[in-house]
Amino acid sequence: MLLPGINQRKRQFYEESSLFLGRACVKIGLKPNFITAASLVCGIVSGIYFWKGEMIWGVVWMVLTSFTDMLDGSTARAGNMGTVFGGILDHVADRYGEFFILAGITMSGAVHPGWGLFALFGMMIASYTRAAAESLGKIENCAVGIMGRLEKFILIIAGSIAEHFLPTGTWPRGGWLEFALIVVGVTSLITAIQRLVFTRKILGDKKEV
Repeated sequence: MLLPGINQRKRQFYEESSLFLGRACVKIGLKPNFITAASLVCGIVSGIYFWKGEMIWGVVWMVLTSFTDMLDGSTARAGNMGTVFGGILDHVADRYGEFFILAGITMSGAVHPGWGLFALFGMMIASYTRAAAESLGKIENCAVGIMGRLEKFILIIAGSIAEHFLPTGTWPRGGWLEFALIVVGVTSLITAIQRLVFTRKILGDKKEV
């Protein structure tokens, strides 16, 4: 399990290294919520390309989805423009983006639909478990687990590129991409369990207010 301290150091490095991009966005007048909306649009476009079977363009727009998702947070920090609503909007947009990307892959025929749904469910339940722990349980940070959103995206991107350029072997439908989705689904479910265990340790038998 990734410990909160390790995740905190990763997050701090991530935030500090991307701050200069946020300052650039502030200088040209971009607002965090606008960038969040742009990230959602990129996710939708990525899903459409995957659905059409155009893997490389799906990957390009998926990378743009991740980049703009990083950019909205760095812009909010650089310009001191972070709001509670903005944070909620960011989380909701992320889930919509994940849905469109995985739905596009699932409907493309490149993978068995069952594995696409499995990966989608895993990513959603891992995100929901964290959100519930932090909102209902008032836990400051429940970003624990063996794999985060960025790592899952990297797996899907790598699987998509391999699917396009390399032979698919003996898999009945798809190959590399289907394998990537299986790994994403399994690690997401493990992450959800790890977050539940972590939440249990923090909250114990604390009563509802």
